[in-house]
Amino acid sequence: MKKFFEEFKAFALKGNVVDMAVGVIIGGAFGAIVTSLINDIIMPVLGLIIKADFSTWFIPMKEIPAELLVDGAKPSADVLAEAGISVFHYGKFISAIIYFILIALCIFIVVRALRKAEEKAKEAKKKEEAPAEEPKKPRLCPYCKQEVADDATRCPHCTSELPPAEE
Repeated sequence: MKKFFEEFKAFALKGNVVDMAVGVIIGGAFGAIVTSLINDIIMPVLGLIIKADFSTWFIPMKEIPAELLVDGAKPSADVLAEAGISVFHYGKFISAIIYFILIALCIFIVVRALRKAEEKAKEAKKKEEAPAEEPKKPRLCPYCKQEVADDATRCPHCTSELPPAEE
């Protein structure tokens, strides 16, 4: 039994498991933020634009009894559900599709930003790891062995005529 718990401890404390747990927790919090964004900000604005509330879009699966009609208006889906009438909530389905698209968009934006940051970090690491260019060997006078400028035609030390510099 002791060996079992030691194996479990080794498994549970592996880096990948802990990272995954942190990801799930952050994902849940991110999901709550996105849900609030959609339900509290985007859907009301979208409702204003199209002048409708998706949550009220439904089709009753049976004929609505006359006693449930108030001034000839269709009752809410909750009232129909209490009366035992099934309702086809296509408005909630449309909301779920919009919700999915917005979550996918948010995840895409976050992943894209993370990838760009990762690429920049890799580029910076490559620049650090790249070997420095070897300094160019100085040109030496073949006669006095003193350093001479690459474009010099005579040695400034011994005034000897120099062959052209090698490229």
